[in-house]
Amino acid sequence: MGPVLAGMLQLLALIGALALVYIPVGNYMARVYSSDRHLRVEKWIYKGIGANPNAEMTWPAYLRGVLAFSAVSVFFLYLLQRLQGILPGSLGFSSVNPAQSFDTAVSFVTNTNWQSYYGEQTMGHVVQTGGLAVQNFLSAAVGMAVAVALVRGFVRSRTGELGNFWTDLVRGTLRILVPMAAVAAVVLVACGAIQNFSGIHEVGQFMGGSQQWNGGAVASQEAIKELGTNGGGYFNANSAHPFENPSPFSNLFEIFLILIIPFCLTRTFGVLVGSVKQGYAILATMFTIWLGFVALMMWTEFAHHGPALQAAGGAMEGKEVRFGIGGSSIFAVSTTLTSTGAVDSFHSSFTGLGGGITMLSMMLGEIAPGGTGSGLYGILIMAIIAVFIAGLMVGRTPEYLGKKIGSREIKLAACYILITPALVLVFTAISMALPTPPHSMLNSGAHGFSEVLYAFTSAANNNGSAFAGLNANTDWFNTMTGVAMLLGRFLPMIFVLALAGSLAEQKPVPVTAGTLRTEKPLFTGLLVGAILIITGLTYFPALALGPLAEGLAS
Repeated sequence: MGPVLAGMLQLLALIGALALVYIPVGNYMARVYSSDRHLRVEKWIYKGIGANPNAEMTWPAYLRGVLAFSAVSVFFLYLLQRLQGILPGSLGFSSVNPAQSFDTAVSFVTNTNWQSYYGEQTMGHVVQTGGLAVQNFLSAAVGMAVAVALVRGFVRSRTGELGNFWTDLVRGTLRILVPMAAVAAVVLVACGAIQNFSGIHEVGQFMGGSQQWNGGAVASQEAIKELGTNGGGYFNANSAHPFENPSPFSNLFEIFLILIIPFCLTRTFGVLVGSVKQGYAILATMFTIWLGFVALMMWTEFAHHGPALQAAGGAMEGKEVRFGIGGSSIFAVSTTLTSTGAVDSFHSSFTGLGGGITMLSMMLGEIAPGGTGSGLYGILIMAIIAVFIAGLMVGRTPEYLGKKIGSREIKLAACYILITPALVLVFTAISMALPTPPHSMLNSGAHGFSEVLYAFTSAANNNGSAFAGLNANTDWFNTMTGVAMLLGRFLPMIFVLALAGSLAEQKPVPVTAGTLRTEKPLFTGLLVGAILIITGLTYFPALALGPLAEGLAS
């Protein structure tokens, strides 16, 4: 079987698996967030934190819950790293330095999971399992809660109430993420991923010296890392490491985990708003962009230029032979079009245009299908922009899902789509202008610029993957990527929740003959075009200096 055919069969198998679970998983999540029943363990948690699960919250109260919970999470994860040297199960590793502790704490709480350290040489079992893995669950649940709050903004009328953050957080964690991650961990263990708490041991003699490995609860952390679109890796090689991702089947299964919740949330959205066709329209938009980017990535990486690439069957540099170009391409696109950031190959070693595709995937806002929750609320913001553009074309007040899109709504949506590009471009420009930060670049010229651009694109979009050539473990990059992750996570959430509150206060607008049918293929095409033009062209000058220049020169 040729590598191209193998890649195509993997793609078809993945699409088939996602199609099978789309309706049941989407419906189940809708029931979770609309249920009025509390499980016993949930009642214990509410009592422990002093929360009233039945109290409705306005958008400022909901936002305060998000920010307060995230701030406490950052503090405790920071403290856990600083105390690692005196904790049991530290494997002899010392405490993490302050700048790196801050960067890592912010990274995992914001669902970014950017890592400027070697996992197997820096973090012990307690920090890995009791700190990082826990935040993999909680940060994903926060994103899903904000997405559901926005959906309620469309559903409710003449009220500013969006539900209860603590209820949404607990239900998303206990009813969705925990059971799904438990099943996924068992599958990964069956595939060969390790799950233990062993210490450091020697593997054998290599080139006159011994190689050391430490064990860990890898399968369980890998499961929620992919399912919650978190990223990060127990080991520095991330999902290219055989302990995390042993086989081609586990590789495809991990891609499935990355995509299942973001895609299925469109079904949840359709059920909650009372029109599954609206969910299918959003799904079609996400799927069109995802499939197009996968096809484009495969084409760039399979293109044969020169005898070395012809002999290897494509651009194999930086890719695991057990996954091949097809599996690596699907993984690379899926991890950057979501907010996952896990990698089974090294994006810096992709072709110039291939590396550009991974960057553009993040620059679109990671909405096809995006992260757990963040992908849904991101694409709904773009849907609002699209109906506004359509309204300008026909000269009538835009409406979406029975709500008028007025000046307040469009201003909030515009702020949402502008904040992340501003963070990426400003931080990249400052880093290139200062004398010290460019010293962290492994390469010079266009590829070196791409390393810095990729780093801040990944941080501000809460992705977490890296170009692998940049030494980000410096005070500058630890601090500035941490700031970019904080602002890139919570500023957009402010605009999302403010928009949700504004929509919830409106009364429904009746459907008329002039109402734009947003469940039709025409709107899907308009939405795809709006995403590619508005967000894609924002970054075009920066892309022209980096991956486009490199790709055209090769």
